[in-house]
Amino acid sequence: MKFKVNRDHFTSGLQQVLNVVGTRATMPILGNVLIEAADGQLAFTTTNLDLGIRCKIKADVQEPGSLTLPVRKLSSIVRELPSLDVEVETYANHQAKIASGSSLFRIMGIGADEFPPLPTFDDQHSYLLRQDDLQRMLKSVSYAQSSDETRYIMNGVFFNFENQQLTLAATDGRRLAVISKQLEVAEENAGQLILPAKTVQEVERLLGKGDNVRIAFNDRQVAFEISAGDDNEESGLVDGIYLVSKVVEGNYPNYRQVIPKSNDRHLKLNRENFANCVRRAALVTSEKNHSVKVTMKENVLEVIGQSPEFGEANVSLNVEYEGPEISVAFNPQFVLDPLRALTRDEIIFEFKDELSPGVIRTQDSFLCVIMPLRLS
Repeated sequence: MKFKVNRDHFTSGLQQVLNVVGTRATMPILGNVLIEAADGQLAFTTTNLDLGIRCKIKADVQEPGSLTLPVRKLSSIVRELPSLDVEVETYANHQAKIASGSSLFRIMGIGADEFPPLPTFDDQHSYLLRQDDLQRMLKSVSYAQSSDETRYIMNGVFFNFENQQLTLAATDGRRLAVISKQLEVAEENAGQLILPAKTVQEVERLLGKGDNVRIAFNDRQVAFEISAGDDNEESGLVDGIYLVSKVVEGNYPNYRQVIPKSNDRHLKLNRENFANCVRRAALVTSEKNHSVKVTMKENVLEVIGQSPEFGEANVSLNVEYEGPEISVAFNPQFVLDPLRALTRDEIIFEFKDELSPGVIRTQDSFLCVIMPLRLS
């Protein structure tokens, strides 16, 4: 294998596939990137057996071929090369020579035949979405995923394609975030999947480079074909990015039953102003006393944080409210997470009493249910 490539394109391609590789790969080959050179392109592939990714960049391929090289070391070397012009040549003993300007590196690799291929599968369901829509939806709910390994079924984001819409949901048992979007879903193409947390993180990172993303899945695997967009001069990417992942197998809990039906008090709030109040009140809370008390009284919303170690903070906001005085305590992080993830200026805060969950809603089919804490 022999090729010439732009250093920045080389770096960009390796960065797209680097995150999939764990810092402690169980097998040496899983710490490597498969490089395949042919037809004026380089394909980079990495996998951890649960999640795999492939991207392509343009290159001047003089001799086609393939080899795997340690991806983190290779990425560090390429990033530091002195010249934009990089020449790579490989030899029969799986060694690669990398030359750029006055620098020359020789790196030992492993034969491409030992690299586990990305799985191919017959998809039962396939959908086309705009990348910015999916990115916004994932950002709106992904913070609510569980990280408790004993509740593995909740360690991911639930996708539900049915009733002419896509709904995403995530919960850790103490909060629930849900968002929906109208989507053409034929009855025979309806389906569900649970996308693992690591894959959610990768998809969020990769979206936004082009217009569309195709999602195809069956009961065990899901693939994302992420278009690279038209303006690829800077990255050198061609054909977009292909990501394939195992799904979390099992039935997601019925999240709809925890959405309160009887929250009869509503407040319209400026998202940023509310977030600022909660953040300031939380400054004096401690790990042991990590809660803020939100009190609604006539035309005032008051957020109080306190702890024996640090003292007390009282932050208020003028609002339109004429009901009875009600106080509810929440984990401040659970309130701030959805407020940071949203982009709309106006949110609706729904509540009932100190023992009932609070709900943050927007006008465009987003909601976050937050369980209350016991008022001390």
